[in-house]
Amino acid sequence: MGLFILRRVGVMILTALCLTFIVFFMTNLYPNLEKLAKTQGNFRMSDEAVASWLERGGYLQSTPRKYAEWIGVAPSYRHTAEDGTVSGRCIEPGMEAADAPNFCGILQGYWGYSTVFKDSVGKIVGTRLALTGKLMLWVMLLMIPSALILGVLAGMKEGSKTDRTLSTFAITTTATPEYVSGVIFIALLASSKFGLSPILYEWGWIESKTLFKGTATSAMKEANFSNFFLPVLTIALYGMGYIARMTRASMAEVMTAQYIRTARLKGVTFPNIVMKHALRNALIAPFTVIMLQFPWLLNGVVIVETLFNYKGFGWVLVQAAGNNDIQLLLAVSVVSVVVVLVTQLISDIGYVYLNPRIRIS
Repeated sequence: MGLFILRRVGVMILTALCLTFIVFFMTNLYPNLEKLAKTQGNFRMSDEAVASWLERGGYLQSTPRKYAEWIGVAPSYRHTAEDGTVSGRCIEPGMEAADAPNFCGILQGYWGYSTVFKDSVGKIVGTRLALTGKLMLWVMLLMIPSALILGVLAGMKEGSKTDRTLSTFAITTTATPEYVSGVIFIALLASSKFGLSPILYEWGWIESKTLFKGTATSAMKEANFSNFFLPVLTIALYGMGYIARMTRASMAEVMTAQYIRTARLKGVTFPNIVMKHALRNALIAPFTVIMLQFPWLLNGVVIVETLFNYKGFGWVLVQAAGNNDIQLLLAVSVVSVVVVLVTQLISDIGYVYLNPRIRIS
């Protein structure tokens, strides 16, 4: 197992370097750099002024050299102006050149400086990632148990009314885009003029005019059932159907296995067959699917965070891409790549643990 993990980690590091280099190359294409120069300087800058601005920032170096600086394995580029002013990647606004380190990359914990938010990229990503992590936690707590229960109930008796009903519900939730279900929930549950809220208010069942809030901005500081349930429900329903369908298919296949038939012939009760014999084998495929939900939640919450005005990781991704904030966009990409690769590693290890038939050479 130890050698297996080491090989997986080695492949993971190599894959991360390749993916981040591709993203770095795409974000550092000259049109993007030209747009960055005009955004930070003047949109009416001449081509000579743009080239001068990019040269001062070290953007005109070769891509491998800039990538090595960004990683932190090469000294940072510095430019000395005619008046003696020194500028470079390691020199943040208000910092003296003598106090700046020579190496300032990802390995040193330096993520760069955001040109849009005018703040450290590491601080921005950490804050927004924590907000999305809170959202992901509650989504997982609602989505995974519900999906597994639906899938197991549907797969225990394939072709029954329960199976058809739950399968139809799972397909419907998966086929409904998040922006559609989110708008429906806002209209039905968060409107003071339409939906259920006015009716419940007239009946005296709720004190406020709306059952839930249509925005989750206040949940960034203090999350509660009123301002946080709708975005959690919107994301959970979309992912729940896929996990439930995979669980149902795996459960239905296991229930037709030879050892299940043998257990039935021996007189083992149906609940014991499901809990002691079928459930563990049925969870092998859904476990992999569940692990894939983490990178999906991290990057796929863009629509929901924008819809409910929840300024998390997805919202930062939109802001970085829309405003050509190269350093912030690179940091978001690195976090996304790491999350995907780490979850894949955990998925591989868990798959080996759950399926004893797999042997690691």
